[in-house]
Amino acid sequence: MFIVDIFKWLNNQLLKMDWLSNAVQKLVENVFGLDTTSQLGGSIHFFIYDVVKIFILLSFLIFTISYIQSFFPPERTRKILGRFNGITANILGALLGTITPFCSCSSIPLFIGFTSAGLPIGVTFSFLISSPLVDLASVLLLASIFNWKIALAYVFVGLVLAVIGGSIISKLKLEKYVEPFVYKNKVMEMEQEALSTHDRLIFSRDQVLDIIKKVWLYILIGVGIGAAIHNWIPESIISAVLGQDKWYSVPLATIVGVPMYADIFGTLPIAEALVLKGVGIGTALAFMMAVTALSLPSMIMLKKVVKTRLLVTFAGIVTTGILIIGFLFNAFAYLFI
Repeated sequence: MFIVDIFKWLNNQLLKMDWLSNAVQKLVENVFGLDTTSQLGGSIHFFIYDVVKIFILLSFLIFTISYIQSFFPPERTRKILGRFNGITANILGALLGTITPFCSCSSIPLFIGFTSAGLPIGVTFSFLISSPLVDLASVLLLASIFNWKIALAYVFVGLVLAVIGGSIISKLKLEKYVEPFVYKNKVMEMEQEALSTHDRLIFSRDQVLDIIKKVWLYILIGVGIGAAIHNWIPESIISAVLGQDKWYSVPLATIVGVPMYADIFGTLPIAEALVLKGVGIGTALAFMMAVTALSLPSMIMLKKVVKTRLLVTFAGIVTTGILIIGFLFNAFAYLFI
């Protein structure tokens, strides 16, 4: 029991950052003179707390992940993946995607590199699905916003979707539907220059700055939308449209998510606000997964490197997977309380 209490305390202080929530509450009440239980005060508290928390966690996690990544450059990763085939290679491709904290558009250049280097397209698609959908940072951020059960279950189903999706594409033998220039863009065999600890630290710092520059606006927009949903839109309206008793809530959330473009860090605050308003966890996760894996901009970019049949197959597999995952999470929501 003592160990459990220590874990809960660490979880609340390091991930949920209760200390930060209390500090922001004092700021809003004592400096701004607003009651945090009011709509305006609650919105300001939600916005400041979530923005600061996400940036703190994101910076730490990207730095740590990037330091690990510095030991596995693309050429070395390609060689490792090239030693395996079948579902084992798909599993490794999906796992590789979990340590690349990029959005779907950022993952496409690596997809081109892996495919041109001779890796099976099924493996590269496993990577392409998991990279924007699941990463190590999302595990801790999901745990900080929801709980560890939801975080681990989300990562598990995301990896399963990536492995199954890549395996199906492999079985369908759709290599001829990759644009010819991808195969012609051959990579050069180069020995990776040894990096010193200082070099790795500089690389990790630069990765933090680069990714923060790319996502900061989406985080602010996502948190702003989340604050509006949480404090200004009545629960009755949200429940009427996306309530847990509505069978169409998961498909609707998936459809709404597709035209948007953000990464998981920008969509998490929106998912958090939806769940707090009574929306099913499966519905919220379906929205989040659709935004990160099926966004219209990423589909447009992917269309530049694959032909329509492969693009439609990819989108169909991912959409079906998201719908199944959403329905399952809603049906077994009691397991995650």
